[in-house]
Amino acid sequence: MTTIDLNSDLGESYGRYTLGKDAEIIKLVTSVNVACGFHAGDPDVMAKTVAEANAAGVAVGAHPGYHDLQDFGRRYMALPPAEVQHMITYQVGALQAFLGAGHHLHHVKPHGALYNAAAKDHDLALAICRGIQVVDPTIPIYGLAHSQLIVAAKEVGLPYAQEVFGDRNYLADGSLVPRSQANAVITDPEVIAKRTVAMIQNQAVTAIDGSTVALTTDTVCVHGDNQAALAIVARLVQELQTDHVGLKAF
Repeated sequence: MTTIDLNSDLGESYGRYTLGKDAEIIKLVTSVNVACGFHAGDPDVMAKTVAEANAAGVAVGAHPGYHDLQDFGRRYMALPPAEVQHMITYQVGALQAFLGAGHHLHHVKPHGALYNAAAKDHDLALAICRGIQVVDPTIPIYGLAHSQLIVAAKEVGLPYAQEVFGDRNYLADGSLVPRSQANAVITDPEVIAKRTVAMIQNQAVTAIDGSTVALTTDTVCVHGDNQAALAIVARLVQELQTDHVGLKAF
């Protein structure tokens, strides 16, 4: 049976602001990417999300991003590679601390603008990988399939998983359609479910120009901040079961 890791970006509430339906989504996915306080999240939310994931037997990963609460980490910042490396180490180390002694992070997945920029910028991707290695060189990075994040991970010997998105549209070069465009995000649970299964079965996706983009699908992401996230995950899990695709953390 084919198996896939289903991940979701969670722990993105902070202070008096609540975002997403984390407790319900955690029960359906196999791994979670927990915000580390820079683009979203705070120490209390980090602790709560880690505890809920551990209780559900779900793999816990760090989700570091740009220091950008105002724009949810979706604003590109031109930072020196050394600064990016330290920023990653800081956030990954913080989340690792919430797992406690004897427990280790399952993976690291960069967030938002940082993730998308590193998909094309090799130096930025290397800085992220090296920032992870400072904390623990055995922690895999989740990166956009066939992107510079994967190239950089191979270069420095960091484990990696190639990620695809069921709820995002793709450009012909394999990158995600920018959120500034109206057709960037898909919200229909039925469309996402069918599209994701096709991506897994075909190891490819149809870009917005109609071309076919080859993919490697180690893990599939559904964004937790999507208003329909819970319905999307539930429908996707149902479709995967129907098509005999098992769920297992990477």
